[in-house]
Amino acid sequence: MRSPALRHVLTHLITPLLMCLGMGLAYMGAFVHPEPNHLPVAVVGAGPKAKVFAQTIKDTAGDKLDVRTVPTRTEAVDLLKARTVTGAYVPSTRTPELLVASAASDMGATAVEKVFTPVAAEEGLPLKVTDVAEPVADDPTGQGLFFLLIAVSIGSYASVAALGAAGGTLPMRIRALLALGVSAVVGSIGALLAGPVFHLAQHDLAGIWGMAWLYSAGILLIGVGLHTFLKRWTTLTMMVLFVMLNFTSSGGLFRPELQNGFFGTLHAFWNGAGFVEGARSLLYFGSDGLSRNVWTLVVWLLAGLAVTAIAAAYERTKAAQAQAPAPVSAPAASVAVPESPAELGEEAEEETQETVGV
Repeated sequence: MRSPALRHVLTHLITPLLMCLGMGLAYMGAFVHPEPNHLPVAVVGAGPKAKVFAQTIKDTAGDKLDVRTVPTRTEAVDLLKARTVTGAYVPSTRTPELLVASAASDMGATAVEKVFTPVAAEEGLPLKVTDVAEPVADDPTGQGLFFLLIAVSIGSYASVAALGAAGGTLPMRIRALLALGVSAVVGSIGALLAGPVFHLAQHDLAGIWGMAWLYSAGILLIGVGLHTFLKRWTTLTMMVLFVMLNFTSSGGLFRPELQNGFFGTLHAFWNGAGFVEGARSLLYFGSDGLSRNVWTLVVWLLAGLAVTAIAAAYERTKAAQAQAPAPVSAPAASVAVPESPAELGEEAEEETQETVGV
């Protein structure tokens, strides 16, 4: 291609076009066709009759449901609050009852209601639905935490451009410290949105801030470290890691039991799922399972520290090589001409605009 300007433009169009393809595949693959996939449910009752009833439901549903029996309603409620099951059916000759916990997943509660309403209808009985863990009135669908995740994520990965590109002349230790500071600010914004602004978190706001900081710091450190190696391709990489794969596997809209196996597997260890499920544990389920989710965020933070340490070592090696005297016999044509500050600044500005504009 003869025109350098045209080649420059076409090269920079690769990133948004790949984002278009990746976002379409990720979001449509995760959200367009939700259906139960080994959705865990329980039937309350003891004895052969309850077991036969549970097996009949399992045989009818196939792989869509995983059905167990529990002897008492109290035990079923405990399983719901531990998010071990999505719904529990209590048979009755008068008014059968379905227990759900919509704070864990509004979509999950809707799914099990669709499963058991016809079961009660076959007996000619109305189904009573009891929600044992409702979200707050300001977040009736329980999906506010997912949108909080989006806000904190954007503040995190968009800041990578400023720290990685515009701050590229700073030592890595300074960029890493700035990343930790920025993540504290992002966490504070997240806590402000979750608490005083939208009232998603009506208690334990300090815990929400702590998880938001851990989550943001992991993203920022990974991004700053990767920028040393990927440069302007960092934008696309961050989008893949912390948008395409992250939002879709977080469980904020659909828990893994309503998704295919790929996103369900990611849910077990991805950082977005750690944040959303950790916030749910803290706000609605008495911190049940919170430590596991916090450890998920800590592991991602440690991964970020490892990436920045590797990048720092690489940059030190490059700097030492650049300062080494060139051999006298080396021809002038082989000596690399460093980029001017103007060129570096232009590249940083392009990358910043490319990232923030997503």
